[in-house]
Amino acid sequence: MINFAQKNYMGSQTFYIIFSLLFSFFFLALAWIIKELNNIRKKLDTPPPSTTNEEGRKMKLQALERLTLFAERNGLKNLVERTSQPGMTASDLHHALTETIRSEFEYNQSQQIYVSPEMWNAISRLRDQNIYIIHHLTSNLPPQANGMDLAKVILEYSMTPNAEMNRIVLDALQYEAKTILS
Repeated sequence: MINFAQKNYMGSQTFYIIFSLLFSFFFLALAWIIKELNNIRKKLDTPPPSTTNEEGRKMKLQALERLTLFAERNGLKNLVERTSQPGMTASDLHHALTETIRSEFEYNQSQQIYVSPEMWNAISRLRDQNIYIIHHLTSNLPPQANGMDLAKVILEYSMTPNAEMNRIVLDALQYEAKTILS
């Protein structure tokens, strides 16, 4: 018969074996993860397979074309003309405008790998500024305002000097395209 002291010894011995095995598996898994991360780091440090300069230029120009279309479509005037519908409330139009900006931005997000970080920041700021302007102009309207009231306020705002950042972004996109072409 096994006495109480032997049971405790066998229980603690089993605990230490299980603990040692789990500890060993943990460090093996950790070592494997570190090895994989080092492999990924080496791959990132290795330059990608060389494509011809012509292919790279073509891809960058296509990205600039898509971003130019984004900037053009997201000018406040163009947004209102494309999104506004009869019978909309100001809240409905506000929501439709901001969702249009966000969805078009998300659709073009992959293009950031082909343009300079400064250019991508300008595209992001265009999105943010237009959403801010729409929020601000909507908040200044009375609660019973309809979509036509909001559209009118946005169009009036877009006619003020330097109101539309998309013109600046379009100029920057054009400049970047010219540098690639020269």
